[in-house]
Order: sequence, then structure tokens, then C-alpha cells
Amino acid sequence: MVIYSVYVVSKSGGLIYNYDHNIPRVETEKTFGFPLDIKLQYENKKVVVVFGQRDGITVGHVLLSVNGSPVIGRNTEDGSDVFELIEAKENYPLSLKFGRMRATTNEKIVLASMFYPLFALASQLSPVPKSSGIETLTADTFKLSCFQTLTGVKFILVTDQNMQGTEVVLKRIYELYSDYALKNPFYSLEMPIRCELFDTSLHTLLELVEKSGTANL
Repeated sequence: MVIYSVYVVSKSGGLIYNYDHNIPRVETEKTFGFPLDIKLQYENKKVVVVFGQRDGITVGHVLLSVNGSPVIGRNTEDGSDVFELIEAKENYPLSLKFGRMRATTNEKIVLASMFYPLFALASQLSPVPKSSGIETLTADTFKLSCFQTLTGVKFILVTDQNMQGTEVVLKRIYELYSDYALKNPFYSLEMPIRCELFDTSLHTLLELVEKSGTANL
């Protein structure tokens, strides 16, 4: 079992904590001939695949290097414009490395704010009153599990799709939050959690779960 990340969302929908535990690094390097059969576009200071996919390269992947030269913004390390390089036939064959970048803090804040209305929508869609909202979302490559406290704080755990016992792990994380954040006299509700004891205890818990499972929790 693999645990990818943990998020804590406040009752107002703001991201107050995130921890990347075991994010896999996805990189694919291929040699391309002219013309390039995938479409690239410059977005948010990154060169991104927006159309076409092949050999593990998919829409959303970011161009990391050209012929071994790292890409920074829209330029290679020596200052060459990426789009000028890929449009010139004489530069081929080209070795391009693509990968999936880790989400930035700002992107995580946006994702947390998007999950909040989805959770509320799921509660309203329920044919039975007082639905608990989203507890589990399963995709082909991951599983998202959510535990909401009585005060509305949401604990979100992202794991591989075969992970079992996520509800036990989420409740243990909630206990750590209660012990190390809520009992901290310097912590204010709705504010980001910055507590070294919480960080280290969470890391220890996740390592234990990955090695031994949830039976001993």
C-alpha cells in the first residue's frame, strides 16, 4: 500500500495543511522526428502538452528538457527558445523529456477550494437527509478518502487504489491534529498548521501504515 499525500481543509473550505508523503516521479524521454506530433503550449510559466499523447506522454505533462538541457520557463538552459527549437526542421531528431510536475502550494489551495463545494453538492444529492458527503473517490490510479469532523474540518488522504483501512488512518490523523495543533496555545483555528510535532508524528504514522498496515493502529 502507498500513501501519496494528506490534506486538511478548514470548515470554510481553505487549505490549512498539506503533506506530500510518497509522490512518484513520472518522467518519459523520447526522441522525436520532424514534425513534432504533439502540441505544446506555454502556460503558467511552463511548456505543457495540450494535445496528443504517446509512449506514456499525456496531456498535462510538462517539458523538462530538450537534448538534455533543462527547460526553465520557455527557454533551455543556454537561453534558446523552446518553440523556435521544435519548429526548426534542421534541429531534428530532438530528445524531449516530459514529466508531471508536483502541484505548487497555490495549485493545492485551488484544489482544496474546489473540493469543498463538491463535498457539499454530494450531501445535497443524497436521497436521504443528513448525508455525510464524499467519503471515498476511486479512480484508476488513486483513491481519495475523506473524513469530516463534527466541526466541519475535512481530513483528506490520497493513496493507491488498493489501500484498505483509510478511515482508521484518517481518524488517527485527526487525533494527532487534536493533540498537537488544537492543544497548541499558539495555534488559531482556520489558520495554517505549522507544528513540528504534528509533522513528525504524521510522518511516523504514515511510515508505520505503509510497512505494517492498519491492524496495529
